[in-house]
Amino acid sequence: MVGLALDTFRLYLPLLAMLATCAFVLWVTRWLLIRRKDSGVSPLSRQLILLSFTVIAVVLVILTLPVGDTTKGDLLGLLGLVFTGVFALSSATFVSNAMAGFMLRSVKSFRHGDFIRVGEHFGRVTVSGLFHTEIQSQDRDLITLPNLYLATHPLTVVGSSGTFTSCEVSLGYDVAWHKVEPLLKLATQEAGLDEPFVQILTLGDYSIVYKTGGICTDVNQLLTQRTRLKKAVLDQLHAAGIEIVSPSFMNQRQLPAGQVFSAAPKYTVAKDDDEESPESKIFDKAEKVVKIRSLLDDVDGLKAMIDEHKLSLEDVDKGQQAQIKLRIQEAGERIKSLDNIIDKARENQQKEDNERP
Repeated sequence: MVGLALDTFRLYLPLLAMLATCAFVLWVTRWLLIRRKDSGVSPLSRQLILLSFTVIAVVLVILTLPVGDTTKGDLLGLLGLVFTGVFALSSATFVSNAMAGFMLRSVKSFRHGDFIRVGEHFGRVTVSGLFHTEIQSQDRDLITLPNLYLATHPLTVVGSSGTFTSCEVSLGYDVAWHKVEPLLKLATQEAGLDEPFVQILTLGDYSIVYKTGGICTDVNQLLTQRTRLKKAVLDQLHAAGIEIVSPSFMNQRQLPAGQVFSAAPKYTVAKDDDEESPESKIFDKAEKVVKIRSLLDDVDGLKAMIDEHKLSLEDVDKGQQAQIKLRIQEAGERIKSLDNIIDKARENQQKEDNERP
């Protein structure tokens, strides 16, 4: 009886060892890639690595089973059929989102922190994964969008170099357009926008719809610039005595000749540097993601500089070598400092994500 138990244990020993090894490797891989934020691997790469290791572990376990080669071949064939069936059945969601994620990564139409508009959703990108993309809306909410949705709908990305910001206003036919146009252009300039323009959109039954705007070069202040433009339009039109009110409403009420429907203009003053913009609160997560990305770019630049200096050591004299080594040492210390800042920022971000409802 004891001999039979020992023979059975020897027979299954390779399988048990392989199971233990695969479980340990998967646990260590998960800890390095997911639990440790300083791994330097993107979310997409982490997901692909874990998926690949899991598939390899399953194949290795099948190969170590104490069965014949024919049975192992049948099991591998069955495993292939299972994977094929899973991919076929989930092609509308799982595989489609993964393929859409690959497409978005290859096209590189947007980065973390960019403003995007897709369908009825608008916000800044905070997460770009294999299966989904997360944006932070103007209400500070986090919206998770499947990558398939982004791939099958028109995607608008606000360029980092600037974007046109505009607003519309309706005025009566009693106000000449050549009087309105310079006022709207002046309002656009006072709002801090470049290359102002004015368009006449609609000749309605009771009013004319004007559109004015310009280029907003600081896209991080996009919401604030839109509000500034509307304030400036109100101030300029009211200061010129132009009423922004429906002519049909005016025709239905008998009013004194001197009564107008306009508020006293309040001219825009220079913004205080200490004043906190609403974007810093609305897009707080997106701002932190952008800062981390900027720090990572700085680290990559320092590493590239170190590599260049190391290659140039052989072509200079000893005096210059000492200077180059000093620069390499300073760059290395700077990289360590930046890595600590990035680690701390990621830890804080992880805590905030866990605290979110």
